[in-house]
Amino acid sequence: MTTLFNDPARFTEDMLVGFLDANAGYVAGVPGGVVRARETPPGKVAVVIGGGSGHYPAFCGTVGVGFADGAVVGNIFTSPSAEEAASVARAAHGDAGVLLTTGNYAGDVMNFGLAVTQLRSEGIDAHYFAVTDDVASAPKGEESKRRGIAGDFTVFKCASAAAEDGLDLQGVIRVAEASNAATRTLGVAFDGCTLPGADHPLFTVPEGHMGVGLGIHGEPGVRDEPLPTADELAATLVDGVLGDAPATDSTRLAVILNGLGRTKYEELFVVWGTVARLLRERGYEVVEPEVGELVTSLDMAGCSLTVMWLDDELERYWRAPADCPAYRKGVARQGDSGERRVDAAASAAAPTQDVAALADDEGRAGGRFVVTALNAIADVLADAEDELGRIDAVAGDGDHGRGMVKGSSAARVAAAEASDAGAGQGSVLAAAGKEWAAKAGGTSGVLWGALLAAVGARLGDTGRPDPATVGAAMRDGYDALIQLGGAAPGDKTMLDAMLPFVDDLQHRIADGASWRDAWRAAADTATDAAAATADMRPKVGRARPLADRSVGTPDAGATSLAMCAHAVADCFALTAKGDGS
Repeated sequence: MTTLFNDPARFTEDMLVGFLDANAGYVAGVPGGVVRARETPPGKVAVVIGGGSGHYPAFCGTVGVGFADGAVVGNIFTSPSAEEAASVARAAHGDAGVLLTTGNYAGDVMNFGLAVTQLRSEGIDAHYFAVTDDVASAPKGEESKRRGIAGDFTVFKCASAAAEDGLDLQGVIRVAEASNAATRTLGVAFDGCTLPGADHPLFTVPEGHMGVGLGIHGEPGVRDEPLPTADELAATLVDGVLGDAPATDSTRLAVILNGLGRTKYEELFVVWGTVARLLRERGYEVVEPEVGELVTSLDMAGCSLTVMWLDDELERYWRAPADCPAYRKGVARQGDSGERRVDAAASAAAPTQDVAALADDEGRAGGRFVVTALNAIADVLADAEDELGRIDAVAGDGDHGRGMVKGSSAARVAAAEASDAGAGQGSVLAAAGKEWAAKAGGTSGVLWGALLAAVGARLGDTGRPDPATVGAAMRDGYDALIQLGGAAPGDKTMLDAMLPFVDDLQHRIADGASWRDAWRAAADTATDAAAATADMRPKVGRARPLADRSVGTPDAGATSLAMCAHAVADCFALTAKGDGS
């Protein structure tokens, strides 16, 4: 298990302190992650990689000459927020645009996509690309649904080398797309991994077996098989990736045998001996293979095999030199050509706004009520953390409870600070949503951030919202989830509680009920709807490959949403003035 830590909630922050000190010649810290210690030179596209922590040396360990210009560093197995991604990209950007790239996980796709939108609004030419190399997570023909696992490394490496070579942004994107299309990965796990401070692993593998097709965030494999010999495992991995080969005549392969954290180098070399022989027997030339830990999963026991079919361009970029804290290849240029950064944090900062000037007295009173409601939500979620994690672990990675607690705790602080600064209800909700997304990370974090922001935008900072406006605000929140998440009712997500809640709320308001009474009744409807998700099969997200395991257990996101709705209803009961408002 993960043994060395101080406060588990600050594990990532504490890790970064040590990483930045040990590698000050390579990197500088900025809010949300790290960038190269020297500024991006004129004319060079910046490549920003990232995702959750727990995968070292990915991702911050590969920031340096010949590789990435910056890495966004999320909490353990949790997507960084849009704010963090935009912060790192601002600092890394020079004058030729920036490519942000991650594995294909819903939270990363949402947050980095939002960051691109923000960056473009600031005049920065930004683009996002998701890696989809995991053959076990979706069948042929559905490659866009596949996760990005150790194949992240080949795609990030080639795209970064293309940027170092002077290609423009469209050229770097083209190389990222080509390397992704040419990359396949299959992984296996022998034992689960344990989050800092946890007393049990995120998943277990039956004794004497291995999980085939695991994910790097603790997602269990798609099936269990008897534990093989090293030769048998090599054959399983080779057959798995070659059986999903892209349409190409290339016989040159870039190959990575990747350790996931607890499977040591000597074991990997035993497996590699057979992998290399099998590949060559099938007519392939192995080009500069990598055997070792490149994309880990904390203390998970297991390994993965990644193959990238090479053309002349991809081979050149795969072979290109690099010099980073945790990865060195060939002879890289001696240091970046840019000037050494003086104040990296300043270049990462976003514009600020005077929120007090936007509000009136009624809006400020509304802001204070929002603070009360968010305090209640945070208290309810703290009490439910273990139960939400248990529900999520059935077919996911078990982090929903922790993420909701971190997000709501940050939101309550941000809301209080905004209210104390004189903000109205809209700006208080916007501040809370921003911090919820930033601190929770992952899919639920960005969705709750978008939900609160959309509600706040409708309510505004002046006046007391009437019942119809409250109903419309919640509808806007639902619409934001639909637009951002790519899910639909029936997919077994928080939408399956949110839609019944909003429909019932607006129906009762239209019939003349006060919005407080309508809200309480709608919260009961959301609770019933959340319970009904137990009979559904997930169609999106990390639980989709393990849909059968999910049947019989309600969705964690729907459950937590219903809890939050009831927490707000209880606030209404305490603050009602009997005026029917």
